[in-house]
Amino acid sequence: MARKAYPRRARVTGTLMLLVALGAAGCTGDPAAEDSPDAKPAGGEATTARAEPGKYQTLPQPCRAVETGTLDAMLPGLAQLDQEQRQKAYEGTSSVTYDSDRRTGCRWKVDSADAGHLLRIDFERVVSYSASVSDDARAQAVYGDRMKEAELPLPSDPREEQPERRADDSAKADRDEARATAPADDGAGQGASPETSEKPGKGKEKEAGKSEEPADETVDPSAPAEGLEPRLLQELADDAFIDDQLTTSSSGSGQRTVTVVFRTSNVIVTVEYEAQPKQVAEVPDSASMQEKARELAGLLAERLSDV
Repeated sequence: MARKAYPRRARVTGTLMLLVALGAAGCTGDPAAEDSPDAKPAGGEATTARAEPGKYQTLPQPCRAVETGTLDAMLPGLAQLDQEQRQKAYEGTSSVTYDSDRRTGCRWKVDSADAGHLLRIDFERVVSYSASVSDDARAQAVYGDRMKEAELPLPSDPREEQPERRADDSAKADRDEARATAPADDGAGQGASPETSEKPGKGKEKEAGKSEEPADETVDPSAPAEGLEPRLLQELADDAFIDDQLTTSSSGSGQRTVTVVFRTSNVIVTVEYEAQPKQVAEVPDSASMQEKARELAGLLAERLSDV
């Protein structure tokens, strides 16, 4: 009986189709395995977690961030303007920036018969472009640079003062012990301590001959009073400091500039308050200006919490 012939082309075509199907399955892989949270990139290394983003992604409108009542208190010349001029002055002038999501600002300048006042505020949202550095950490570094620019005197470390205090306390204890164990005065001056060895009345004669003229102390009028010097502000935001500078113009009038800088998360806010009296040799009051600048900074910190 003759053997039946089968078409060879059909067998070859079927084999090729099977190989193509198997190859496609091998290249595609298992989609479930790729979507698995335990999946690792090539090389077997785990993906590095990105640093936390900052709290703030937007900034407030700076020219609307200050209430009219605050502007009235900080810019006395507003009361001398008519209604139309006052309304225009309230609007302020926006700072020119290239990215309002990263930096915004506004300024108000009003002159009066007695003095000229300028108020400027600035918001800066800091963004870190490093995956290993958070926005907050980058903002803290930028704030540190601002402190260096202001040449703010940093507070001394209490731990560095402890050894000196211990040495002083030890020396005082030794002196007290020496006085307690010293022999009693026999009337001839023997055994008396150096402080009590003088004859009666001798010390009074020295005091009588002492000059009563006060020491000649030169006071720098540009330096703020004690407690008003440039310093850190512990109660404001995450970090804050205040600076106070007085400059004298060629005409002799003094211009005082009080600056408050504070950081809250990844936003740095600057309040700059200037006053220049029209009268020669008149100096703007440091305490009043600092109080107003600090109050405004506190209000802006609250305003940020609503963003």
